[in-house]
Amino acid sequence: MPKFLIERNIPGAGNLTPEQLTAISQTSCGVLNSMGPQIQWIESYVTADKVFCVYRAPDEATIREHGSKGGFPVDAVYAIKTTIDPGTAEA
Repeated sequence: MPKFLIERNIPGAGNLTPEQLTAISQTSCGVLNSMGPQIQWIESYVTADKVFCVYRAPDEATIREHGSKGGFPVDAVYAIKTTIDPGTAEA
């Protein structure tokens, strides 16, 4: 299944409390459960004013549907073509 990077502009995201992050995560998981196994949340990275999420989904429309149902901004969606890491240098 394709993998996507989602950019979400959320001013003050880096100041969200653990309780707020838990609530946001629970909302996301609830929407994911209602949408079925065709969309999966891998992980998210929280910065000062943005959240970057990695998902598996069949297409960008499914990513945007999740954002709409959960009330999450979806400012940009990027299809991940491949990944590299320090181990790639050892090839």
